[in-house]
Amino acid sequence: MVVSRDDLEAALAALVAEVSDPCAGIHGPHSASWRLAGDLGVFLGGGRAALLQLAHPMVAYAVDHHSRARSDVIGRFQRTFRHVFAMAYGELDDAIAAARRVHAIHARVHGETTDTVGAWPAGTRYHANDADALRWVHATLTDTVIAVRVRLGYRFAPGELDGYALEMNRFAMLFGIPRELLPRTWAEHEDYMSSMLASDRLAVAPVALEMSRFLLGRGGSTQPPLGRVAEVLAAAMLPPRLRCGFELTYSRVDHMLVDAAFATLGRLYERMPRRLVAIPAHSEATRRLAGKPPSEVAAWTERTLFGLSRHVTGD
Repeated sequence: MVVSRDDLEAALAALVAEVSDPCAGIHGPHSASWRLAGDLGVFLGGGRAALLQLAHPMVAYAVDHHSRARSDVIGRFQRTFRHVFAMAYGELDDAIAAARRVHAIHARVHGETTDTVGAWPAGTRYHANDADALRWVHATLTDTVIAVRVRLGYRFAPGELDGYALEMNRFAMLFGIPRELLPRTWAEHEDYMSSMLASDRLAVAPVALEMSRFLLGRGGSTQPPLGRVAEVLAAAMLPPRLRCGFELTYSRVDHMLVDAAFATLGRLYERMPRRLVAIPAHSEATRRLAGKPPSEVAAWTERTLFGLSRHVTGD
């Protein structure tokens, strides 16, 4: 099923009916989503999320055929995250406007695969607004936030994961993903992830392998240090089948170093004030709701984060 503009508008209307405080956006400051996904730690899972998404051939071919990521690394990251941050932390009107822009962009992204990969024969039609592909991308983002939190030693309150799963369904509605495809509990989300990871619907296409090499800075003669860090972090959090499919280098020493690094960082995180580790969009939303002007520090942090992407890819 391809999500049409009418499908999207119906989902947006349902979302508007659910939101009690439009100024706070789709979630708000007291939500599990802001609490679990609102700090810089989530970027530790960026490589994992990106490679999980590329492991879906429909996503991989859409990115390969239509994205300008290779020629405009920083611009691509900026455009993507500004849409995502507007959806997650903007006022409701901002979130809906971003949703319509993304849907319109996706409507132009369609074509055919060129290789037989996993369950997908060559010539399979793909569309960026395909509901199943959108569901997978959404699930990888939802799942990676929790994978990072677990690695950092976060202690979940009873029912917190179920609440987070339901809250993230609101984010899914911004893409028009049908409600029947969305989980009602965290256990349902985990079942979906497990079934996908065990199936041949996920397979590393040649274009996905090529893109992963670029994203991790392995496209040239020398991999940048930050590219190597990104590769090791992604390898540590991916299932072995996909780690092998993407030909990631991950040794026993890497495994020990990653475990030690997460343990140390987790202890530091428990002691650090939230304002020091909040992602810029979260900080700006908190200040907006408190009636404060935008922060120059948050703007600097955002520019720095986008700039780091070039040091990962080496482009």
